[in-house]
Amino acid sequence: MVGKLLMRGMLAGIVAGLLTFAFARVAGEPLVDTAISLEEKMHAAHDHGDGHEEELVSRGTQAGLGLLTGVVAYGMAFGGLFALTFAYLHGRVGRLGARALSAWLALGAFVAVVLVPTIKYPANPPSVGDPDTIGMRTGLFFLMIVTSLVVMVFAMKVRKHLLPRLGQWNASIVGGIAFVAIIAAIQIALPAVNEVPEAFPAVVLWKFRMTALGMQALMWATIGLLFGALVERRERIARASGTEARKSAYL
Repeated sequence: MVGKLLMRGMLAGIVAGLLTFAFARVAGEPLVDTAISLEEKMHAAHDHGDGHEEELVSRGTQAGLGLLTGVVAYGMAFGGLFALTFAYLHGRVGRLGARALSAWLALGAFVAVVLVPTIKYPANPPSVGDPDTIGMRTGLFFLMIVTSLVVMVFAMKVRKHLLPRLGQWNASIVGGIAFVAIIAAIQIALPAVNEVPEAFPAVVLWKFRMTALGMQALMWATIGLLFGALVERRERIARASGTEARKSAYL
């Protein structure tokens, strides 16, 4: 059963990756080209035309096969992890059906894995950021992801603990407030990273960050909705087969 769910999750992730790739090609790559052009102009102004570094991978490969491989692999990997998490939660979180659980799980994953870390450490286009701080920035971003997941699990436990006394609605509100309050305190405590050059166009930066967030939203929405539909269809077929088998037993 888990193996079949895993296959469906990976399939949903592949489809999500393909859709995200198409969105990135249309909406994201022109912004990346603009940022690269700005970076080249800044380097030319500082280096006076000297010290040009040869590309190891062509820009066409980066925007085509490289981008496709990256987003599909990302979607497939997270689709598999999504399916395993779904398999653990299915039947343990009340009476939620496959589609509802899948949709809520995708929303929670988007908030914890994407939205919360992005609020503190948003995506940056080329020419933004000091190469010497890449390791630090990457570590802080992943630390924010892990922290967000831990706090979300804690908030869910708070909700579950308060459920008998406060009811579903009030317990959910308290759990949500606990999540927001803890995350806000952690984000304030973590160091800020602001390496955007003063000359970099604010419009390009804003559009790039919104596009990056849109890619993630499309990815997780597709995984959640498609996976839920696939699992629900399988459950419906299984119920129909069971009904037919019971009818045959009485004939």
